[in-house]
Amino acid sequence: MLGIISIFWLVLAGLQEQGPTRNPEYAARLNSIYRHSVPTITVNELKEAMKDGAVVLDAREADEFEVSHIRHSRHVGYIWFDMRNVYDIPKTDTIVVYCAIGNRSERIGEKLKKAGYQHVFNLFGGLYEWVNRRNPVYNNEDIQTTEIHGYDKNWARWLENGSAVY
Repeated sequence: MLGIISIFWLVLAGLQEQGPTRNPEYAARLNSIYRHSVPTITVNELKEAMKDGAVVLDAREADEFEVSHIRHSRHVGYIWFDMRNVYDIPKTDTIVVYCAIGNRSERIGEKLKKAGYQHVFNLFGGLYEWVNRRNPVYNNEDIQTTEIHGYDKNWARWLENGSAVY
């Protein structure tokens, strides 16, 4: 559970980052599709939140998660998302949801907020931005990989690091 001091550090870490994404065009594109209904968190803020015990949820489909994911994240999916899969998480815990770019995770974040979860954040730029900032991802066998599920070729063009697979 993050306290006031931890949230202060999250904000401070975000100010030290050069921007929400490495590529300003990518940030502009994301801002045009996000509803801004769930507060966003940057990659650096996520890293700090993880140190403080934040729960990280992956809102992509199982085949995407199997290719690669953020280590220690919990797969919850998008199409078949079921609140019963998160009932063990206290409603006061900090939860960060991500997907490939942040659109699907924002929808899952909306559901979590509606269900009463108090500290829900969406990873701005999603897994693409995590990888673009040279953070590791792991496959289903917990082996570090450079492969990232590309989701689709229109969005995969924003993936600057790693190898897109479909």
